[in-house]
Amino acid sequence: MKKLRIDFVESIEEIGSEIWNGLAGIDNPFTRYEFLHSLESTGCTTDDSGWKPYHILVTENDVETQSSRRAIAAMPLYLKNNSWGEYVFDWSWAEAYTRHGMNYFPKFVTSIPFTPSVGTRILIKEGIDKLAVAQLIFEKVQLQAEALGASSWHILFPKEEEHRLFDSIGISPRVATQFHWYNNSYNSFSDFLASLNARKRKAIKKERKQIEDEGIIFRQTDGADISETQWSDFYLFYQTTYLARGMQGYLDIEFFRKIGETMPEQILLINAVKDNRDIAAALFFKSKDSLFGRYWGSRVEQQFLHFETCYYQGQEYAIENNLAVFDSGAQGEHKIQRGFEPIYTHSNHWIADQNFSRAIRNFLEEERGHIDQYKIQAESLLPFKKQ
Repeated sequence: MKKLRIDFVESIEEIGSEIWNGLAGIDNPFTRYEFLHSLESTGCTTDDSGWKPYHILVTENDVETQSSRRAIAAMPLYLKNNSWGEYVFDWSWAEAYTRHGMNYFPKFVTSIPFTPSVGTRILIKEGIDKLAVAQLIFEKVQLQAEALGASSWHILFPKEEEHRLFDSIGISPRVATQFHWYNNSYNSFSDFLASLNARKRKAIKKERKQIEDEGIIFRQTDGADISETQWSDFYLFYQTTYLARGMQGYLDIEFFRKIGETMPEQILLINAVKDNRDIAAALFFKSKDSLFGRYWGSRVEQQFLHFETCYYQGQEYAIENNLAVFDSGAQGEHKIQRGFEPIYTHSNHWIADQNFSRAIRNFLEEERGHIDQYKIQAESLLPFKKQ
C-alpha cells in the first residue's frame, strides 16, 4: 500500500532541480526549475513582492516495505498579499471583501508569476493517479488556508484537461481569452500574407514598409550569445516602457541575466537597430513547438515598431523554425487583424467563505456567457480569406 504525503516548502531550492525538472520536464520554459528559481533567487518572488513561495511536494512510500520516500508530484504555489502580476483579475472580489469588513489577502495562487501562459500545474510522474493527487492537494490547501487565514486558492492558466479536473473536485471554473497565432505550414511570411484578405494584407505590408523606410533593421540573438550590453539595453527599454505608463517592471535585471545563463537554449532576443544603435528589443522564449513573446521595451516612440518587433518578427521566426504556435501574451485586440486567433484560457477558484463562494460562482457562470459572445465577435474580425 502506498502512502502519500504533502509538504509545503518555502523555496524551490528545498526540492531541487533534479526532482523538480524530473516531474516538470524542461520543454515548457516557465514550469522548469531554472525559470522559477531565477525568480526566487533574484528577489522577484518574495514576501515583499507579494509572491511568497509556498510550493507543494507530494511524496509516497510503501507502507509494507518501508521503502524510502520518492517524489511523485509537485505544484508551484504562492502565498500572495496582492493581485499584481496574475493576469486573471479579481480586484473586485478583494474590494467586496473589504466592504464586508473581511480580509481577501493573503490568498493562495498556483501560477507562474508574471507569466500569463498556459501550462501544466500539477507536475506529476507518469502512471500516478492525478485525480487522487489533486484531491489530496485540495484537502491540504484548505487546511493550510484555514491555519494561515488565507481567503482562497486560485489556479491560473492550467491546461484545459486540468481545468476540468479541478472543476470536478469542486474548484470553480473561469474562462477568459487570449490571442495566439498558428503556423499553418507556411513556407514564408509571404505565404501567411497570402492567406489574408486583400485589405488586411495591404495594411500589414504598409506597416512593415514604414519601418523599413525608417532604416530600422532587426537582429536575432540566441540566449547563449546575448551580450552584457544587450541585456543592459534590453532592461533599460523594458523599464522605460513601464515607466511611460506610470508603472515599474516586475522583474529585476539580475533575473534576465540569470535565465540567460541557466536556460539559454530557450531564449531569443530580437533587437531593432537604427543607425547601428539598438532602439528597441523583445525577449521571447521557446519550446519544441511554440514561441512565447513575453517582454518588450523601446527607447523611442515609433509608429508600428511594437507590432514589427513583437509580432511580425515573431511570426517570421516561427515560420523559419517550424514552430506551430506563437503565444504573444495577454490581452491585445490589435492582434486580431494580424492573424492572432482568440482562444479560451482557464482558471479555477476556491473561496473559503461559503457566502462569497456562492456569489463568485454565480458571477463566473454569468461571466462565461459574455466571454463566449466576445470570442465569437473576435473570430468574426479575423483577417483570413473566407473559405
